[in-house]
Amino acid sequence: MLSRIALQARGTLTGLLIRMMLVMLSMGVSYAADNHDHERARQAVEAGDVLPLRTILDRVEREYPGQVMEVELDRDHGVWVYEIKLLRKGGALMKLKIHAGDGSILGFKEKQGKSSKSNDPGESR
Repeated sequence: MLSRIALQARGTLTGLLIRMMLVMLSMGVSYAADNHDHERARQAVEAGDVLPLRTILDRVEREYPGQVMEVELDRDHGVWVYEIKLLRKGGALMKLKIHAGDGSILGFKEKQGKSSKSNDPGESR
């Protein structure tokens, strides 16, 4: 009787250890992907394909005052695009799409409570 319980406990412990290792491995893959994205962005800035984030943020702060909540740099149809989320005065949330090569505004969305404004030809309401 005791040996059956010991075998069941060993199986449960083994399953738990395998799950923990899989979780740890998936975290490592995510970390490696983040490093790859960071390296890719750094190379794009060094190559002159992308303006430095500080340059973009200086422009955004002048034209769209608010607190930067999130920044992403992605390639959208072959074009580097910064996506910047801002928290504006009064609690409005704004999402800006900026051409990373020249800093021009490609579009924006602003949400104030239940009403929202959109000026992004690539996005539908």
